[in-house]
Amino acid sequence: MRVDLFWICLWCFLRPGAAGQGQSTAVCSPSCSCDEDGGADCSGKGLTIVPTGLSAFTYYLDLSMNNITELPAYVFKNLPYLEELRLAGNDLSFIHPEALSGLHQLKVLMLQNNQLRTVPSAALKNLHSLQSLRLDANHITTVPDDSFEGLQQLRHLWLDDNNLTVVPISSLRHQANLQALTLALNRISYIPDNAFANLTSLVVLHLHNNRIKVIEDNCFTGLLNLETLDLNFNNLMVFPKAIETLPKLKELGFHSNDIASIPEGAFHNNPLLRSIHLYDNPLAFVGASAFQNLSDLHSLMLRGASMMQDFPILTWTNNLESLTLSGTKVSSIPADLCEDLKLLRTLDLSYNEIAGLPSLQGCVQLQEISFQHNHIQQIKRDTFQGLSTLRLLDLSRNEIQVIHRDAFLTLTALTNLDLSMNSLTVIPTIGLSSLSQLKLSGNPQMKNVLTAKNLPKLRSISVPYAYQCCAFVACDSTSSSEDNDVKKSTAGEDVERISMIMHCSPSPGAFKPCGLHPPEGNNAKSITRLRSYSV
Repeated sequence: MRVDLFWICLWCFLRPGAAGQGQSTAVCSPSCSCDEDGGADCSGKGLTIVPTGLSAFTYYLDLSMNNITELPAYVFKNLPYLEELRLAGNDLSFIHPEALSGLHQLKVLMLQNNQLRTVPSAALKNLHSLQSLRLDANHITTVPDDSFEGLQQLRHLWLDDNNLTVVPISSLRHQANLQALTLALNRISYIPDNAFANLTSLVVLHLHNNRIKVIEDNCFTGLLNLETLDLNFNNLMVFPKAIETLPKLKELGFHSNDIASIPEGAFHNNPLLRSIHLYDNPLAFVGASAFQNLSDLHSLMLRGASMMQDFPILTWTNNLESLTLSGTKVSSIPADLCEDLKLLRTLDLSYNEIAGLPSLQGCVQLQEISFQHNHIQQIKRDTFQGLSTLRLLDLSRNEIQVIHRDAFLTLTALTNLDLSMNSLTVIPTIGLSSLSQLKLSGNPQMKNVLTAKNLPKLRSISVPYAYQCCAFVACDSTSSSEDNDVKKSTAGEDVERISMIMHCSPSPGAFKPCGLHPPEGNNAKSITRLRSYSV
């Protein structure tokens, strides 16, 4: 203890900035900027060699974005306390086996964005304290078996954006402490069994943007602590059954592949999953039981599973906040959907074959609903009852003929309502006091003139016929004390001002004059309650 205390006091006395009266005696190279704590920034200086003259107590050295092409032997021998060395963005193609000798305290080494064609294994072998190593964005094609043999403290390893064609299995066999590994953006096409068998501490594994076609069923054996697996942007054609060996998996990505089917019970051995990214696959079939018992899952997105007929069973997957199921042959929604999904905030069931809607009143936290492009024919009184936080409701491109007069009664937060492309003759407005955007175009049987008295906050509206806009683009009198300044203006100015702050389409014009079907007087007067309109 006394010896340790002696060396600590000696270091504090000799280190830069310890010279009394607050005056710094920091030693620094003319090519760098140094601080009193032992940091040296020599980045972007056009250097071709490692500068000399730095303090022996330098703990951080940034040489990135220079023109250094090689590191000779013992080039850092005078920096024994160096903990972080940054050499990114140079033109390094050669590192002498003894270039890093003496850096026994080095914890972070950054060699990304250089010209290396192989891992400089000989130079790395004595960096026993190294915890983070970046070798990404080089031209590495080979990883010698002994590349990381002496790096027993290594926690993070970047090998992405290189030219690797296989997983460097032998070189990883000694990395029992490794926590994060990225092999993304390479040319790997095959993951064999036991590829990561000894990486028992690994938490994050990135394999995205490769050419992976085949993953053997036991390729992830040994990854008992893996939480994040990224297989996005590959060429997988079969669902990766290998994930069954990952009991702690929380984040799984395999979007943008060529997978056509997700089997029944696909994730039954991954109960801790929080997110699954599987979109942009040519999915034809999804097993109804694939997503059962995933109590930590917050988001589920299924698009284009063209052969899927059954709504997924979501028993005990009761923490979902976002559910997207579109482009399938699903024709009905479970009546008890909201008994399981009480936390749901976003529900997208567009482009399906749904004919009827159950009551969604149990999903009290819903904020956005999309039922676009289905076969819905009516909206009942209790369909949206109690959804007081709902802001957006898209019912466009259906076959809706009837909406119960109280269907929107409790939607006090609704701002956007799309009922376009249906078969409506009238719509109820009770409860739509917060609505700012309303779309009704594409309802040819809706010929009545609309009233504005129940839509005080409306900003934008589209209607089937131009004459229906007359109530929203012109007025000849006012009825609100809030519009005294408008009263003082001329009638022409009234029209101009309102036209500038509101939008209704299709707009009346020379060939679609209001006179062909004039609005009722009360409708014209009620428009003064509208604040403004925009697209």
